[in-house]
Amino acid sequence: MNGNSTLAAHRSQGMKAAQLLFPAYLWLVLAVFLPLSAMAFFSFVTEMPFTGKPWSMTVANYAAFFTTGIYAKLLLSSLRLAFEVTFWCVVLGFPAAYVLAKVLKGRSREAIFLLVILPFWSNGLVRVFSWAMVLRSGGILDTLLNAVLPFKVDIDLIYSYPAVIIGLVHSYVPYIVLTCYLSLQAIDDSVIEAARSLGASRFTVLRRLIIPLSLPGIVAGAVLVFVPVIGSFMEPRILGGRTGTFYGTVIEDQFVAVFNWPLGAALSFILLAVVLFILAAASPVIRRSA
Repeated sequence: MNGNSTLAAHRSQGMKAAQLLFPAYLWLVLAVFLPLSAMAFFSFVTEMPFTGKPWSMTVANYAAFFTTGIYAKLLLSSLRLAFEVTFWCVVLGFPAAYVLAKVLKGRSREAIFLLVILPFWSNGLVRVFSWAMVLRSGGILDTLLNAVLPFKVDIDLIYSYPAVIIGLVHSYVPYIVLTCYLSLQAIDDSVIEAARSLGASRFTVLRRLIIPLSLPGIVAGAVLVFVPVIGSFMEPRILGGRTGTFYGTVIEDQFVAVFNWPLGAALSFILLAVVLFILAAASPVIRRSA
């Protein structure tokens, strides 16, 4: 009797769990797996089926990546861009997270935290065009420096590689700050005080204690930055101009300008494969830091 009641209780709990999980899994199927399946199919066709043109299955779209050297070169440029942006986000975001977690208290922490998450409250396109107004010749930065300095300067960073870096770092550095903040908050202050009382210098405490304990937050933030940056197209196109041609902008052109969806889908899946390969290669480091 007890066994039957226990089985019935497990079934009841399973039904409740299924009811709670069903909307989430339905959303995953409709919003993630179904579009990915459609894109995978499009990457193997010669023409889009709904255009009315004759089409057939082919691997020529994937072969174009290997036979046309420009795609591989742009992919390497995007990888370099992603690594540089991730590096600068960590360099700028980790100290900010440390100050928020261990230095500031009370309302000052709340005010700075609000400034950190403020970019999430604005449209990404607005942020990028704001940087275009700041970095162009005669823009806000140029005008401000000429008003302060006794000599004439000409700051014109628009349509350059540094402008793309600045725009992307501004967009993604909050991810590093938030993830590192959570890891640093979990470090007990008494552990740091004990290390200091035993004669460890501030640099030793940082190198041997704080950074290793906060490594999960650093790695999580780096992944959150690296993955979207490698395929970014809005910031490079607006802030980079002619120098802003990367792998993500080429994929965008295939969909919205050239209307070659099969090639765009194939290039997208090659990018996905490269990102998954990099994450798999870095998985030992990610597991050790977790």
